[in-house]
Amino acid sequence: MWTDSPLHRSSRRDFLAQFRGVALAAMLGRDGLLATPNQLAAKRPHIAPKAKAVIQIFCPGGMSQVDTWDYKPELERFNGQPFDAELGKRTFAGVAGNYAKSFWPFRQHGQCGRWISDLFPELAKHVDEMAFIHSMHSKSALHGPAMFMMNSGFIRPGFPAMGSWVTYGLGSANDNLPAFVVLPDPRGLPPGGIANWGAGFLPAVYQGTVLDPAANRAPFTDLFPAIPVPADAERDGLEFLRTLNVDHAGKRGDSLLDARIASYELAARLQLNAPEAVDIATESDATRHHYALADADAGPFGRQCLLARRLVERGVRFVQIFCGAENTSSKKIRPNWDSHEDIVRDHGYWGRILDTGASALLSDLRLRGLLDETLIICTTEFGRQPFMQGSQKGRDHNPGAFTAWMAGGGVKGGTSYGTSDDHGWMAAENPTYCYDLHATALHLLGLDHEALTFYQNGVQRRLTDVHGHVIRELIA
Repeated sequence: MWTDSPLHRSSRRDFLAQFRGVALAAMLGRDGLLATPNQLAAKRPHIAPKAKAVIQIFCPGGMSQVDTWDYKPELERFNGQPFDAELGKRTFAGVAGNYAKSFWPFRQHGQCGRWISDLFPELAKHVDEMAFIHSMHSKSALHGPAMFMMNSGFIRPGFPAMGSWVTYGLGSANDNLPAFVVLPDPRGLPPGGIANWGAGFLPAVYQGTVLDPAANRAPFTDLFPAIPVPADAERDGLEFLRTLNVDHAGKRGDSLLDARIASYELAARLQLNAPEAVDIATESDATRHHYALADADAGPFGRQCLLARRLVERGVRFVQIFCGAENTSSKKIRPNWDSHEDIVRDHGYWGRILDTGASALLSDLRLRGLLDETLIICTTEFGRQPFMQGSQKGRDHNPGAFTAWMAGGGVKGGTSYGTSDDHGWMAAENPTYCYDLHATALHLLGLDHEALTFYQNGVQRRLTDVHGHVIRELIA
């Protein structure tokens, strides 16, 4: 009997919340007594996969391709000359200054001899494992729509993110952790917020699960009940919860409700498994040093990268890391890559952060034998102009050209695809949208981007819309 338990005096909402994370639900869910059919069960891919998991590093704000990955000797010759005033009016800010060469020298690296700027001295050591797309471009010069496009293929919110499509197509590779995990920058959410990892019209169970990477905060919100549940109340309470949930779901057939029920069961399993998965104290001192966890600036992103490795090591299918938060100019250094005012200041700060964490991640995955089966994608929503923004010391938005790169997971390292023009202003050879990047990533995971569809409002929707081709030049 539990007459004197606080549960007896609770409302139905409080009652459900208190039982949300009870570990016994894991056993009930596993035995099919609590949940609807498991929509996250592992599924057979369309073709033999080269990669089992994805770690996507997203650098919001707009990384400058001409200062990082895309070497433009011609831009050095034009340095200081004015850009076309009329064409400059088409930019985001509408004011174009003089051409400006890279603020960091470029050097050749690796056996492939690819050019990388000195902004990334550690990542340059991995250039033979990296494949670059230099002809990326976007349909929007606005952060939010461009973020949505790079994540979902559409400039409007409400469409499923790539991580949602991947988990919809392949299911989960583990029973005890989410299939799609998002690690936002500890400073806050990226432009566009949670819509960047939403499931859109797919069943809600495929949306990303946010893990707070900050060292001083709980990784999952409300994972443990606020009020301890008496041991002798668990079974009776869960039986009552099962009855309510099954009856409620049977009358409505709502994917949001199915996802809520599944989340209760996952929360129960997370109680048992999440603490171990995110406990980086078990890592060696050498590993912690490699990710620069003690560094006040580089440490938070290093922690995100280390957590990503631990998650894919435990069967998480898709991990998305954000290197930068929402856009604002109110701070001394912008909290993302949006370098309008001072590109040396802002890119110099964020470059070291990305270089330290991403290079440590690549090394760690290689050391543990995980790189060949883990696809790493690093991208931004658009690039920056090859000229200064008026009289400021920064560069304006440039949706006409930017660079993305991939590594591991079946990628042919030391290669590149497409080019921007001589100044890095517009995509030139093999202009590439996110559709082609998405199609290639899905292919490496064993999914045909044209066959991965979901019927919605009379349309067979897909991540690549009606576009996209697999970039076979970048596949090993």
